[in-house]
Amino acid sequence: MAEHIDLGAKGEELAIAHLREKGYEILKTNWHFGREEIDIIAQNDEYLIIVEVKTRQSNYFGEPEIAVNKKKQKALIRAAHAFVIQREIDKEVRFDIIAIVIGHQKTVIRHLERAFYPTL
Repeated sequence: MAEHIDLGAKGEELAIAHLREKGYEILKTNWHFGREEIDIIAQNDEYLIIVEVKTRQSNYFGEPEIAVNKKKQKALIRAAHAFVIQREIDKEVRFDIIAIVIGHQKTVIRHLERAFYPTL
């Protein structure tokens, strides 16, 4: 497997563990709607949570979350809408980013709740 795929898979494993530690229920991972993909779909008592995971080996070129640009946000919003409609979910949807830097000496996980909002 390519190194970046291994890194991404490791990041998603860490993100899932992080969410479970916070008491979230994981509903789906790597859920596809057409060409769109949601890394993690979770829920708690209050929200359906759409999570984009960004993993890097360093933050030399900036923090991982800056890769979630407007285009990626729109794709996540479209996919989340499809998931909600298909499953007839009646919860407020929240969009989070989990930014992970897996360094040689330590791993840093930052969970950005409400990282962005769907626009009308």
